[in-house]
Amino acid sequence: MSNDAVLRAGLIGCGFFAQNHLHAWSEIEGVKVVAVCDRDIEKARNAAAQFNVGKTYADAAEMLEREQLDFVDIVTTMPTHRPLVELAASHKIPVIVQKPFAPTWEDCLAMVAACAKAGVPLMVHENFRFQAPMLAVAKVLRSGAIGDGCFGRVSFRTGFDIYANQPYLAKETHFILLDLGVHVLDLARVFFGEVDGVYCQTQSVKPGILGEDMATMMLRHKNGATSVVDCSYASKVLPDPFPQTLVHLEGSKGSVRILQDFKMIVVSDGKASTTDVSTPLLSWTAQPWHVAQESVLNTERHWVDCLRRGVETDISGADNLKTYALVMAAYQSMRERSVVRPAA
Repeated sequence: MSNDAVLRAGLIGCGFFAQNHLHAWSEIEGVKVVAVCDRDIEKARNAAAQFNVGKTYADAAEMLEREQLDFVDIVTTMPTHRPLVELAASHKIPVIVQKPFAPTWEDCLAMVAACAKAGVPLMVHENFRFQAPMLAVAKVLRSGAIGDGCFGRVSFRTGFDIYANQPYLAKETHFILLDLGVHVLDLARVFFGEVDGVYCQTQSVKPGILGEDMATMMLRHKNGATSVVDCSYASKVLPDPFPQTLVHLEGSKGSVRILQDFKMIVVSDGKASTTDVSTPLLSWTAQPWHVAQESVLNTERHWVDCLRRGVETDISGADNLKTYALVMAAYQSMRERSVVRPAA
């Protein structure tokens, strides 16, 4: 693929979060969204009008048949992911798919296999890795400033009304672990490596929901480190840090912390330094969503760079299997009240 060619993209799913995808694509030089699709054709038409997209479809199969696409971005709800990814693979079109990857482990394996057989890249939109504060933490770890990791905590606790924009979440029987836990578990993998044991407890606090809205997990990493990963949509805290992820990592030479409001404190060889790891607003971002919105742009830039260079993304489907396996192990641990070894 030429680095000079404009990449022609199609987007499927024009709901709440797709606005962030479309804004981000409009900022990336050399990418043009040429078609959008939604089962509600009015949503597709509204998105096309707002972002100057030439074609609209209500049927994904029709869009992939008619358009000459360099990749497709799937921004739909989880149950639709497998058929849409397999459809894209059948057309040999590279594909990005939103998280959670799929409802079942078998679906995840099938999508990875379909894209591998077709010889096309598959990326899961695991954007928490690309939030500016998390990128800053990863850079500190790579530098060796805190030495070998031994303990960590990755925490996302909020009472923000997430149901206002995503009311379907209240009806999910597998709820916070798949919706949010997948993100913070992925960060634990990034910071401390793979996991060989998970212990999890969950709670359902908000009346009327079907699934869990709090979860606490302890992970035993293969390098000997221990991490605690917790997430909550039912925490009555003020000021509410939503949508910030807070981090505390300790190593043999020091520590690194992300505190509320994007303060990073690094302790190395007995000396402490404090850095503001917030970033300026973009033309289309707003507080408090900015850190999440900007991460979409960073994630999409990573995809374009890897696609042009012909290399696998850091958040490929194959890599995401390891994070998804942690989620499944956490649910199994919750049921069995035991430490569970992840499948991948």
